[in-house]
Amino acid sequence: MEPRRRDAVRSRRNPGGPVASTGRALVVGPYLRHTKPGGAGTVRSPEARLAEAAGLALAIDLDVVETGIVLLSDVRPATYIGKGKVEELAGVIKAKEIGLVVMDCALSPVQQRNLEKEWGAKVLDRTGLILEIFGKRAQTKEGVLQVELAHLTYQKSRLVRSWTHLERQRGGFGFLGGPGETQIEADRRVIEERIARIEAELEKVKKRRKLHRAGRARVPFPVAALVGYTNAGKSTLFNRMTRAKVLEADMLFATLDPTLRAIDLPHGTRVILSDTVGFISDLPTMLVAAFRATLEEVTQADVILHVRDIAHDDTEAQMQDVEDVLKALGIDEARRNRVIEVWNKVDALDPEARLRVENAAARTAPDHHPVLVSALTGEGVDRLLAAIEDRLAESRIAMELVLEGSDGAGLSWLHRNTEVIGKSLRDDGRLAIVVRADPAKAPQVRARFPGAEPVS
Repeated sequence: MEPRRRDAVRSRRNPGGPVASTGRALVVGPYLRHTKPGGAGTVRSPEARLAEAAGLALAIDLDVVETGIVLLSDVRPATYIGKGKVEELAGVIKAKEIGLVVMDCALSPVQQRNLEKEWGAKVLDRTGLILEIFGKRAQTKEGVLQVELAHLTYQKSRLVRSWTHLERQRGGFGFLGGPGETQIEADRRVIEERIARIEAELEKVKKRRKLHRAGRARVPFPVAALVGYTNAGKSTLFNRMTRAKVLEADMLFATLDPTLRAIDLPHGTRVILSDTVGFISDLPTMLVAAFRATLEEVTQADVILHVRDIAHDDTEAQMQDVEDVLKALGIDEARRNRVIEVWNKVDALDPEARLRVENAAARTAPDHHPVLVSALTGEGVDRLLAAIEDRLAESRIAMELVLEGSDGAGLSWLHRNTEVIGKSLRDDGRLAIVVRADPAKAPQVRARFPGAEPVS
């Protein structure tokens, strides 16, 4: 796994060359003993957490030769795990010629440096691993900028351990002082200047997205945004609903860059469907901040489709993680009426498990019924489209009006600007039409058709 060379500082941060000379990796799950599954059912088991960490490592093509769980009574300030475990793992690393150790936790710079010294191998914590994945997957200029901003923010606090080829910082003047302090300060300044430039670029991105949303508002097309835990099947569902060809794969963070496509609902309403980056537990805060310009598509959406992998053992915990990120984005309980839960991958359930899921869905509140779908087979997609239409209708104004049978231009205007939900031919040859209009469009409907009356 070669270090990414996007600027002078990053290209020098590992002067020894590749991150791992062999590419062989060990994934360690150091988890506290008192964090036990149970209660609300939103805490993952250590085995599930380790499996996810291994999946993250595989997502950047690491050769995972060994995985292991280390249960801790408390965190050690120097090495995170105990001295005995450090020595035990050092033997495994040497015996299996492992060049990279992934620690499924957040390490301090000091802990990371100490472990690298003890093991003679590169150490990557969960935050660094996710950043590497994002750096590999970002394709658009915007995505690259957002990932680089997060990476520099993370790297800024780790300059002391990154520059291991320099002497330690010492006090005094002249020959008593080592070169480390000067070099570190220079590097910090380079990073801060680069961060400032990227933030300025992303501010332009934010303004451009705001203009795009304003343009859509003038049409206007409602927006439905897909959100969910990574690998829940969002991109597969997006492709199924839009006939697009967004990358879909059974891997974590298969796609990062947002994609928008127009789709038509059963009664003809056109909506913009947006596919966004997947979420994950312990998502680095700097990534949420860096991707805020992209995630604003979610905050501004008329309907949010929360896609869940209902066949996954940790589906409840994954749901809670997504809820936490939505809350961080400002989508609180008062605005939860915009969210539709989509229980995906029902095709992967055996008959007994499927019956349990269907019963659980039936027990939810009527206005929050989840929609069961299979993005792979297409089952339930029609119900999902109808559910989106019904949710949009809750904020729309229903009106009834009468048109002359020969008024083709008026009928065409209604189809373009409203949702036509019913038509009937009257005895006098005129058309009685029931439409639903966005509140912003309702005055235009009344102006063009003065006889339009609201429907209770």
